Amino acid sequence: MTKASCGSSERPRRHLIQVVGRACDILSLLHSSDRPLKLAEICARLGLAPPTAFRVIDTLCAKGLVERPGHSGYRIVGLAPKEKHFRLGYAAQSSEFAFSRTTAHSMEQAAKAARIELLVVNNRFSRTVALKNADYFVRQKVDLVVEFQTFVEIAPTLASKYHDAGIPMIAVEIPHPGATYYGADNYRAGQIGGSYLGSWAKKHWDGHVDEVLLLEQSAAGALPQSRLTGTVDGIMTVLPHAEHAKVVYIEGHGQFHASFAAVRKHLNHTATGNTLVAAVNDPSAIGALRAFDEAGRAQDCAAVSQNASEEAREEMRRPGSRLIGSVAYFPENYGPEIISLALDILHGKPVPPAVFTRHHLITPENVDHVYGNDVLIARI
Repeated sequence: MTKASCGSSERPRRHLIQVVGRACDILSLLHSSDRPLKLAEICARLGLAPPTAFRVIDTLCAKGLVERPGHSGYRIVGLAPKEKHFRLGYAAQSSEFAFSRTTAHSMEQAAKAARIELLVVNNRFSRTVALKNADYFVRQKVDLVVEFQTFVEIAPTLASKYHDAGIPMIAVEIPHPGATYYGADNYRAGQIGGSYLGSWAKKHWDGHVDEVLLLEQSAAGALPQSRLTGTVDGIMTVLPHAEHAKVVYIEGHGQFHASFAAVRKHLNHTATGNTLVAAVNDPSAIGALRAFDEAGRAQDCAAVSQNASEEAREEMRRPGSRLIGSVAYFPENYGPEIISLALDILHGKPVPPAVFTRHHLITPENVDHVYGNDVLIARI
């Protein structure tokens, strides 16, 4: 007669030792976990009374099978924590703008360094495409989405899609309901630019300003708009009497061609003198300046923009350009900072509702110092 094996269901379990069974259950649980487990969690998962569980675990610790690293919980001795491989979705704003391209490249490099699988899609500066991309990420069951899209009106819909799917979200530059915000400290960035515009006008125009021209992007909502509010406040801080200057808001949609056309139309109907120009981003500012160039009125204006992206730095290096500054957001650093924030969220660590990037004013005088690599890259 052949003996039944230990795993045979025919052999009655009359000789099981309960405490040994509990020890095996605890070891199996610790082995399957990707992190140390606390006593209360072990009790809850295995249905053990705390005194019983403690005695078994304490015995396992005394025998060198279990350890308690830094009082963070219990784990099997010599078993390195299992590394969970996350899949993240990144919805890029567009490939049209240098700022967006730099951000996307930074995200890809940071994800690669962190050994994170990153699914990248392009929102193509489109409401419809952004919504379709959200559906794609939901179908892919990614662990977290980094959403960079412009249109505040669809933000609630996007947020709802991810919320219903149980996918946390980081919103870049444009707030979305329930998402962790990462991006500009918009009002502060505007103040930096406005103060510099006011100082420039004080030095070069003896403080005389006839008009303040503000290129806005209404579709992005109130937060990016606060860049322009901060700009006006910054100008008035330096030039209090500039409150008598005419303030004109022009819709540039954050794009070069739209801003060029809108400012061209404005200049055809006004003969205003000294004009300070501020824009929500670099393409809008450069579009406005080209309109002043076309009208032969370049010397009547001075502009400050936001982002200090590649096209703005190139413009500031152009002899005679009236782009006197751009507030940098350093999108080349977005990737590492966003990936770190994403990992904190996924590991259940507390994170603030908003994380702001740092800002620094870039001017024709310091652009080669801050961005010295631009020249080297251009030669490649």
